[in-house]
Amino acid sequence: MALDKQELLRLEEKAHDLRSLCLQTTYDAGSAHIGGGLSVMDILTVLYHKIMKVDPKNPDWEDRDRLILSKGHVGVAHAAALADFGYIKKEDLKSFNLTGSKLGIHLDSNKVPGVDASTGSLGHGLSIALGMALAAKLTKKDYFTYCVLGDGECNEGAVWEAAMAVAHFKATNLVTIVDRNKLMIDGNTEDVMALEPFADKWRAFGFEVVEVDGHNISALYEAFVNAKANTSGKPVLIYANTVKGAGVSYMEGNHGWHYGALDDAKFNEAKESLVAYAAKRKAAV
Repeated sequence: MALDKQELLRLEEKAHDLRSLCLQTTYDAGSAHIGGGLSVMDILTVLYHKIMKVDPKNPDWEDRDRLILSKGHVGVAHAAALADFGYIKKEDLKSFNLTGSKLGIHLDSNKVPGVDASTGSLGHGLSIALGMALAAKLTKKDYFTYCVLGDGECNEGAVWEAAMAVAHFKATNLVTIVDRNKLMIDGNTEDVMALEPFADKWRAFGFEVVEVDGHNISALYEAFVNAKANTSGKPVLIYANTVKGAGVSYMEGNHGWHYGALDDAKFNEAKESLVAYAAKRKAAV
């Protein structure tokens, strides 16, 4: 079922709120992984506000859907989403990555409600997600597990070991998402360690691959709904084409903003850019 205009506009506004919160948190913290945080934010918006079965008042609910943010360095985006959704207080974001804070740059599942696994050591998230998906099958639970990978992270061999296992065990209750922003800390993924033909590799490993614009709310929603209804017997990989630093003109497509700090001028320029970006997107609805 497609999103109606009113709901789509609501989600566009929510995505803007979350991008703005991610920006504010980066500014307050002094620095953060904002580039990848902005590239993944539309994915997180759709997951939290339309797809996942979760309850912030009961973060350990046994029947909840699970989210493994394998690219755990974008904790600044995840923290913003969790605060907005009610898992933590928004004022706690002001302490993000500061001494003594429970909100480290990589979120700790033992300290932050709503975080299903501590990640950041790249390459391990898909294995963790598979374990959760298989546990659901063994215990006859109907929850889904969602795993968000970075494309640069897919240089890690452990990702492909996990991918083989996901297909082998037919873990169709696991939906894998690749945030394909084409950049990593040292530059373009294809220059650092070529991934292409990237989507075809996932197909060869036994996945049903769905390629979408990772900044198109409607396309993401449809992809997730179809993934849950999938009857192919193959696990689904949502290949989300995104832009690093999406919404901030001077960050977009710039690997230098994989991690960065904002002075007052850059912060104010970024806020104005996000407002213009949101207005352009809403006008296209």
